[in-house]
Amino acid sequence: MGERSPVSTRSRTAENGSGLSVVVAGGGTAGHIEPAMAVADAILDLDPTARVTAFGTSRGLETTLVPARGYELRLIPPAPLPRKPGMELAKTPWRVARAVKAARAVFADVDADVLIGFGGYVALPAYLAARSHLRAGKRIPVILHEANARAGIANKVGAKLADRVLAAVPDSGLADAKVVGIPVRGAITHLDRAVARADARTFFGLDPEAPTLLVFGGSQGAQRLNEAVAPAATALGEAGIGVLHAYGPKNSIDPVSGPGAPPYVGVSYLNRMDLAYAAADLVMCRSGAMTVAEISAIGLPAVYVPLPHGNGEQRLNALPAEQAGAAIIVDDDTVTTEWVADTIPELLGDTARLSAMSAAASGLGHRDAAVEVATAALEAAARRGGRR
Repeated sequence: MGERSPVSTRSRTAENGSGLSVVVAGGGTAGHIEPAMAVADAILDLDPTARVTAFGTSRGLETTLVPARGYELRLIPPAPLPRKPGMELAKTPWRVARAVKAARAVFADVDADVLIGFGGYVALPAYLAARSHLRAGKRIPVILHEANARAGIANKVGAKLADRVLAAVPDSGLADAKVVGIPVRGAITHLDRAVARADARTFFGLDPEAPTLLVFGGSQGAQRLNEAVAPAATALGEAGIGVLHAYGPKNSIDPVSGPGAPPYVGVSYLNRMDLAYAAADLVMCRSGAMTVAEISAIGLPAVYVPLPHGNGEQRLNALPAEQAGAAIIVDDDTVTTEWVADTIPELLGDTARLSAMSAAASGLGHRDAAVEVATAALEAAARRGGRR
């Protein structure tokens, strides 16, 4: 989805070197990186002298997103965990050992006081390295956060090694996890959509008055949404609906609106997700855990189209929002151009329903999750005998 707001100019490391050294591990996808960055921001709000370092691999979006947020990124070799037997699975022990060795070297170099893990390729080596790395005779404490409704392999293993386990929702598959929600950055949790709407629509070149649909499929786009929504441009335009559509950097769309219709604005990538949310009256998107958390935090009505692959976690992520009346869930194969043309104008035309959905979404959000995770990490570092 991209960077949420301009990079802060404040220092990300303690100038005098006396603050705690915190390492966050959550690379690969935006769903792992964004919570890590939100917690990193919260750590510096709580302790401005802290130093925050992020683990990543050369394969993930963190190579762009982390430096753009002003944090130091240290790369370690990727250690994916294949789900099926084969040559790649046979290479896993060697890959993990190599990544653990690299992670331990980073811990030593930054003099780490605590690790916060969020899952993904870099998390398991980081957990194992923290368990075995000693400073002043003490190992590095581990705080683990699980964002998805179903925990992944890395976090299932990491939970057995962690000092504290936190989760976004109940029943994630991690025993004794405290439910805190998903860490969301301040630019989103403090967003006032009504106040920012006019500037947001000007920023994207949207109609200032037209009901507006926001469409996106994550950082890489979603071909199913592109193929369903863009060809419906004429029908949406005839209904007086404006559209902001992030179609993905490797994709393309060719929407055709009729004369006098509100603009249908297509962009490959959204660098200002906060403004995109502010511009919208309704969002149509996949239902990754981070996406659902952000949309709930700002109270935006949603149409979720869960990715039909994986272990079904995207549907589980969206289910509480649907049950609360904040969203509707639509199967991937149900979303066609005809469905969009028939359903979206009706929904955007029902202002009472949109208001009720917005209120329900706001009641689901966890605005303090980043602070809770950051506090748990700083407390664990202090108990270990860090420099706080």
